[in-house]
Amino acid sequence: MRTDRILARLEQEPERASNRDVPRMSRTRKVLFGSAVGCYAAVVLAVFVSDRLILLDWQVMLFRPYKQWPELHAALDYFVVLGQRGPTAVLVAAWLGWRSWRQRTLRPLLALGAALLLLNSTVGAVKYGLGRLGPHYATTVGADEMFAGGDIFPSGHTANAVVTWGILAYLATTPRARRVLSVVAAGFALGVGATTVYLGTHWVSDVLLGWIAGLLVLLALPWCEPLIAAANAWLLDSRDRLKEGRGLAPLPFPIPPLPPVAVTAGTSPATAPSGRAAGAGEPERPAREPAPPAPPAPSAPAPAREPVPAGTLGRSPAPGRNAEQPRPYHAARPHLTRSERTPVTPTGSRRPQPPAERTPRPAPVAPAGRRGHTSG
Repeated sequence: MRTDRILARLEQEPERASNRDVPRMSRTRKVLFGSAVGCYAAVVLAVFVSDRLILLDWQVMLFRPYKQWPELHAALDYFVVLGQRGPTAVLVAAWLGWRSWRQRTLRPLLALGAALLLLNSTVGAVKYGLGRLGPHYATTVGADEMFAGGDIFPSGHTANAVVTWGILAYLATTPRARRVLSVVAAGFALGVGATTVYLGTHWVSDVLLGWIAGLLVLLALPWCEPLIAAANAWLLDSRDRLKEGRGLAPLPFPIPPLPPVAVTAGTSPATAPSGRAAGAGEPERPAREPAPPAPPAPSAPAPAREPVPAGTLGRSPAPGRNAEQPRPYHAARPHLTRSERTPVTPTGSRRPQPPAERTPRPAPVAPAGRRGHTSG
């Protein structure tokens, strides 16, 4: 391949018709979809009714493949990541984002979003509804482990590998690319399913139902194409209108009007529970004139109050003083500064002073007979 052809693939393509290379729900696809639904129901019924599939599950589980070939364990731990929804969705979305830019359409990303929405809603509802426990958490040998609080039936890794890698083949624009990508997606889906059985995280019946669940999502995608085309046209039109400053484009489907709500007595149209004013579409009725206010009733004259002296207003007289006697007036004293005020504590040192010296006692007086006697 020459260099100019490689560089040409990195440039944007001219505008394409919105309905080009869009899969249709043909009769063959409908037959395949019906057959897949039948297989889905058969696997679920076999787990509940038949013992052969449950026996196969326990035989493979007790065989413990991860102990038979331990040298493969490290490599398959990384390979099973190709079935996890987060990493694979990011990788595929990056590729389809470049495809959207190159083809000037949002259909690849919208198709991926629709497929993941169908996958999460259908597989997640069945997993949590049946509540099957995995091989590592099984409690009874030979039991189906249904309705025990688990969430592994069908296998989410397997179904996600079918959808995320199969969407590349679904969105392929040439027959050759579709065939190549179909083989790659089938290899990833089969490998991820077998790896979960090797690691002991899923039963064989979980993987079988996961393959069928992912195939049902891919076969049902053509039914979502009209909605994807309408969303694509609305988003691109809104982008062009926003660039011109005209706001968003009108929605591709009409919004049904809300039903009128009858307003009872004492309720105004503005406070009606509906978003529209009550009585919309009916002839307006003349508003009633407000009644004139009633004249106020004559009130009885207030009793006369006795005059209260100014000095006793709001205070009770001191004991021994007449209420009519005026209170003494004290002239205002000048305001003193802080340095001029009388100190509260005594001046000088605050340390305790030593007690005053006591008067020495006089010497005791000797008896008279012994006065002047000296020891010899």
